[in-house]
Amino acid sequence: MLQQTQVSRVLPAYRRFLARYPTLRALSRAPLGDVLREWSGLGYNRRARDLHRIARLCTSRLPRTVAGLDALPGVGAYTASAVACFALGQAAAFADTNIRRVLGRAILGRTATEREAVALDSRFGSRRASARWHHALMDIGATVCLAKRPHCDVCPVRNVCRYEGDEETSLRRQPSFQESDRRVRGAIVRHLASATRGVAVDTLRRGINDPRVPRLVRVLAREGLVEVSSGSVRLPTR
Repeated sequence: MLQQTQVSRVLPAYRRFLARYPTLRALSRAPLGDVLREWSGLGYNRRARDLHRIARLCTSRLPRTVAGLDALPGVGAYTASAVACFALGQAAAFADTNIRRVLGRAILGRTATEREAVALDSRFGSRRASARWHHALMDIGATVCLAKRPHCDVCPVRNVCRYEGDEETSLRRQPSFQESDRRVRGAIVRHLASATRGVAVDTLRRGINDPRVPRLVRVLAREGLVEVSSGSVRLPTR
């Protein structure tokens, strides 16, 4: 839920979600459509679908290794290592944006690539207190070692840091949310979440007022996020 979503939006949704689905077994027994309705407002509905798939694969408990977690639907190397570290107390190397910036600047004098940061984390990270180490790096990156105008004068690693304050950042223009397919995909799922029955594709297109609706309905159907039958669309019932 926290990936690319503000904490203030996640906290109430997280509590509601756990209240309704307190265990993997409870989540596995729910229809995907109900899970998507509970997820509504967080965006990135594929995450809810993948979480639902994981629950049906692992009804009693999750794997206890990085490799086992990495093999789950929608889980990559970063998430697998972070879960192993924070939830299972294992020493695992990983790097988010903040860790890349803090380790890279301190040791290389610039923000590290993901591969570089993971290698640095593996080399210098704490083996006995991996969770505290990673929390500290993330906190420094979020509050002190900022991408722009870092507070180097109060940084706890300033005495060993190689960063000289002249890093260039290249910014690529991202499509605005209003222009993105993600907005329309989310609108389709929200529209269906509030419907009591299937909705015709033409009705969806008129309601959302975007010509991309028919194409994105087909994409969502291939991804298993909606069901289409005789021109009518609904959230999955299984």
